[in-house]
Amino acid sequence: ASATDASENAAYPLQASSAKAASTMPASMDRSRGRPRVVEGELLTLSDYVTDSYCIYPDWRLHYVPRMKRNYEGDPMSSTIDIHGEPKQVLVLASNPAVSERTGWPIGFWWAELTHPYWEFVEAGYDVTIASPDGGDLQADSFSDPSDASGYSADDLISRGFIASPTHAALVRNTPSIADLSLDGDDLGGFDAVFLVGGQAPMYTFRQDQRVKDLIGRFIAAGKIAAVVCHATCVLLDATLPSGEMVVEGRTWTGFANSEEDVADAFVGRQIQPFRIEDELRALTGTNFVVHGP
Repeated sequence: ASATDASENAAYPLQASSAKAASTMPASMDRSRGRPRVVEGELLTLSDYVTDSYCIYPDWRLHYVPRMKRNYEGDPMSSTIDIHGEPKQVLVLASNPAVSERTGWPIGFWWAELTHPYWEFVEAGYDVTIASPDGGDLQADSFSDPSDASGYSADDLISRGFIASPTHAALVRNTPSIADLSLDGDDLGGFDAVFLVGGQAPMYTFRQDQRVKDLIGRFIAAGKIAAVVCHATCVLLDATLPSGEMVVEGRTWTGFANSEEDVADAFVGRQIQPFRIEDELRALTGTNFVVHGP
């Protein structure tokens, strides 16, 4: 699915993009990295290296958009970016704020698990809507803030830029709710994919929210892309398709591992999460849960 794949270019000739897509595209990005092909209706669980992964339907067309930018000497320098047909609509769902029953900390979403996917999606020309189950202002886990005194996420430059930009920072304030998005219809509000953001709060909010679990099942049943990352994988413990079948039935997938929990707990010197996803998932039958590491 690489934009430089000769067979793809032969099958789908390059063509001019729509004016709308061209006008909303950010600066060009390096297209040398391979991109995974995704089967329609496939469930994805992305690792923390989400910046090196994004998903496309196999039939999305590659479009050529000439762009101009300036080099450091001020001379025009050409660049290109690929748009996969008309802009696809991606719903990014982050948790509403909560309070940890284990630590008493205010908790929420994880910055990098929102900002890095957001960057990849908009770079690919997709239209992104950031929402939350109940709507309203969102709150991030403090350890995910690059400016936090802990230094835990100090090297997260993408999140630093997102937070520093008034336009982008506003995207996590006054977010629309699931109800606001009119997702009840067969077309799921016109969205082509849903991406669930991780963090500490999903272990309390997503885990108990039938709306979120049903949303994942409905996207998969409709042949659309559903993706979850990090602690958001807790929804897969009992999320079902509209037919009642478990979403993970017959699938190979992954989630937040015990080895990762060990690292996080050691960093703060106490147990953080109310339960461990890997422990719960190991008890499931009819599915293949895999992690890398001990």
